[in-house]
Amino acid sequence: MTGYAIGVDLGGTNLRAAAIDSTGKMLEKIGGSTNFSEGRDAVLADIVAAMSALRERHGTAELAGIGIGVPGFIQFKEGIVRNANNLPFLENFAMRDALEKQLGAVVILENDANAAALGEKWMGAGRETDDLVLLTLGTGIGGGIISGGRILRGYLGMAGELGHITVVPNGAPCGCGSQGCVEKYSSATAVSAMARLLQLGHDLSSKEVYDIAQGGDQRAQKAREVFRVMGESLGILLATLVNTFNFPLYLLSGGMLPAWDLFAPPMLRTVTQRSYSFRAAEGSTRIIQATLGNEAGLFGAAYLPWVEPRVAPASPGK
Repeated sequence: MTGYAIGVDLGGTNLRAAAIDSTGKMLEKIGGSTNFSEGRDAVLADIVAAMSALRERHGTAELAGIGIGVPGFIQFKEGIVRNANNLPFLENFAMRDALEKQLGAVVILENDANAAALGEKWMGAGRETDDLVLLTLGTGIGGGIISGGRILRGYLGMAGELGHITVVPNGAPCGCGSQGCVEKYSSATAVSAMARLLQLGHDLSSKEVYDIAQGGDQRAQKAREVFRVMGESLGILLATLVNTFNFPLYLLSGGMLPAWDLFAPPMLRTVTQRSYSFRAAEGSTRIIQATLGNEAGLFGAAYLPWVEPRVAPASPGK
């Protein structure tokens, strides 16, 4: 591994990019909003402009490639975006080839949660292992699986949809069409919904529910019950993952981590109760917090050109 790569995190409203060298040193980071209302061509122009600026400042010859984390399923071999609900104009679009044609550089597309998992493996809490699972706890629940140091994608690029594993049979209906998905019990959206059902408030954020739980009154007890349900649901999911993969490391990241002190104890109790593999490991199977925060996706996207090498396309105009 030599030179540097560019990692891009393309979200529903923002574009972030970073030049990162082969040792994991972040050379430069830029970001800004993207005007999605102007359509696909405008967003692609924003991406090309950001990439070109970084390449001009850090050199063309040393650039290993560009990795882009996108919310949605990726047909990896074809470089096509599928099910990009937050970016509908990218649906069924051969984004990789379009960008390579404009940039004349290797471009690799990846699901954003997969990119975050790879980032944690490269420069975060997973540096000591080649096998890990990352859960992202935010508005929804995402996931990424790293096996043998590489992303596990499945044959359609849809592996790692961990938020839609059932933890409550015949439970709450989920937007995916199933019932009882862990996303309906352990996401920030779920915490707010459970607080509403317990009459703690109609429009409380997950942080506000956490703040209520710090008190000593009856409302605090109800709020703590929300996080007990959250933790037990995550525990059922993690027990399933431990039993399935027998990996040494399971990481949790995302906006719900500040509530770790409330949901982690019931989560770990439930994993211990439900997973013989976890008990038999005698503490060597770790369930801990990820360390890179919202920069995990940038690191993982930048790492892609080194772990998923492709032949560089011709320069623009050739």
